[in-house]
Amino acid sequence: MLSSMATNLELDDRLIAKAKRLGKHASKREAVERALIEYVASLERTKILEIAGTLDMQPHGSHRRGRRERS
Repeated sequence: MLSSMATNLELDDRLIAKAKRLGKHASKREAVERALIEYVASLERTKILEIAGTLDMQPHGSHRRGRRERS
């Protein structure tokens, strides 16, 4: 279920106009929603990369073989 929240924001009119034009968005709402979707996706990718950096990867080998060797 999609829910929405009424929000009053003071936004840079030139920035919104540019986003609408470049993204071919029909409305300010569409442009802002798309920007939020992209922002959240970017944060999620960053988080995944941070987590990936903590994994113990076996170079040039199978992750399954490494799992068996540790058992």
